[in-house]
Amino acid sequence: MTTPAPVVHYRHIDVDGVRMFYREAGAPSAPVMLLLHGFPSSSHMYRDLIPLLATRFRVIAPDLPGFGFTEVPAERDYHYSFDNLAITVGHFVDALALSRYALYVFDYGAPVGLRLAVAHPERVSALVSQNGNAYLEGLGDAWAPIRTYWAEPSQANREVIRNAVISLEGTRYQYLHGVNQPERVAPESYMLDVLLMQRPGNDEIQLDLFLDYRNNLTLYPAFQAFFKAAQVPTLVIWGQNDPFFIPPGAHAYKADNPNAVVELLDTGHFALETHAAHIAERIHAVVGHAID
Repeated sequence: MTTPAPVVHYRHIDVDGVRMFYREAGAPSAPVMLLLHGFPSSSHMYRDLIPLLATRFRVIAPDLPGFGFTEVPAERDYHYSFDNLAITVGHFVDALALSRYALYVFDYGAPVGLRLAVAHPERVSALVSQNGNAYLEGLGDAWAPIRTYWAEPSQANREVIRNAVISLEGTRYQYLHGVNQPERVAPESYMLDVLLMQRPGNDEIQLDLFLDYRNNLTLYPAFQAFFKAAQVPTLVIWGQNDPFFIPPGAHAYKADNPNAVVELLDTGHFALETHAAHIAERIHAVVGHAID
């Protein structure tokens, strides 16, 4: 008899003046795994992974403010920074009474989730970093125009980022660059991202976050101190052809946690688009025992 696939629920909860959208699957009593997405996606990027993890874990994947189906009322006057994203996700975690969880971080989800880890290290049972950078050596050449924007946040440099990244071409590039079998990448993935970024005012939100990303770099030592002190079971699994977060950033985790398992995959930034089943298997094998 075939075991039925776990049911994924699509929910909302009001926290910090924000209507947070999230996906949830798995037994309510199971160990928790919190999945935090990156730019320009949402919890939608975890659609294939969630059922594969929910056989063992209670999986929770929220959409960050400014992304996906999370709604931020205009009267909230939300200031989009990584500090504030982490504060809101902290309220979300508290509202769901998540006192212990494994973190899966990707891209923007890394500086958000690792802020939570630094604030409450006792809550983190394990860490999965999938192209979730926390080291200067992990920043690739693709950051060059963004670094220019950091150094001189002029309107002209802001427009360069808008045209290069916040566009269909830029989003498709993030999904397909470095992927050996691009026909395995569902086009609705990047089309949904583009559609949601076209909501009124959302492009300005994204440009504000690109500028604020520079402040994450100053927190890298704090993130690394958490890795070194906590020594939680860690899987670093990386699309090695990612032009934004390059393999040295994956290997660097072992400097602070020698027991971290580092694995490079022959794919790009959005490794889950092509390797969801493999990543799920590795999570179960490497960190599953720590959070059972």
